[in-house]
Amino acid sequence: MAEKRINIILRCSECKSENYISTKNKKAHPDKFSTQKYCPKCNKKTLHTEKK
Repeated sequence: MAEKRINIILRCSECKSENYISTKNKKAHPDKFSTQKYCPKCNKKTLHTEKK
């Protein structure tokens, strides 16, 4: 049986714009996801975290 994956929205930590959509396995990774991504509004790479 396939594992359940949920959709998450990644939000820029500086300008708070929601730029990316990704998926994660909530059972295997219960903590919030964060990564460095390009933000077109800030025009630079910023930390993007999972929206609650």
